[in-house]
Amino acid sequence: MMVKNWMSQPAITVDADTLVEDADSLVKRHKIHMLPVMQNGRLVGIVTERDIKIASGSAATSGIIEGARDLFGGINVRAIMTPEAVTVPGNYTLEETVETFLIHRISGAPVVDQQQQVIGVITKSDLFQLILILTGYGKKGLQLAITVEDMSGSIKSITDIIRDYGGRISTILSTSERADKGYRNLYIRVFDIDQPSLQHLKEIITKRATLLYLVNYDEKKREWF
Repeated sequence: MMVKNWMSQPAITVDADTLVEDADSLVKRHKIHMLPVMQNGRLVGIVTERDIKIASGSAATSGIIEGARDLFGGINVRAIMTPEAVTVPGNYTLEETVETFLIHRISGAPVVDQQQQVIGVITKSDLFQLILILTGYGKKGLQLAITVEDMSGSIKSITDIIRDYGGRISTILSTSERADKGYRNLYIRVFDIDQPSLQHLKEIITKRATLLYLVNYDEKKREWF
């Protein structure tokens, strides 16, 4: 999954010589939290909603509070931006993007192409939305958490059982993290299983693997095993 397929585009940018009050209006109008700063078509920095709030707070502390233009003291974006902004290539995977965010402790970054031209913006909100899409959250149904042996065919054996009971599988997430050595955890989103079939399904699964929990989003019930 490439960043270029999930980023927000086109990027809303601001010129380095733009007044801060105008950048503030842009942030509020588009309901965004950061703006790539450009000069002569080149990325020179980034300004965030937090930077603008700090600038307004400094102006207010100085007693300049009569209006928007006075609030920011007529300063331009260049004065408050972070130069040399961290960027993310459009051909980065989302995992690489998350790693970049964690390393630099940032919540968003401009996305650039091979010519270092800004083609979009990716933020934590975009990544959170992707997590919801991948897990199928919001579509209700069931989520089953199951520990299976980490061996060939173990996942298929579980999915075959679910399908035998009429289940329609939406997503499967699999990881060996936080599982005992030689095992892996599965997180499976399932639809279309009626209550009688679900009871039998749980009994069969517990004979083949370890059922950790079941969340029934339709009935707002949770079971731990």
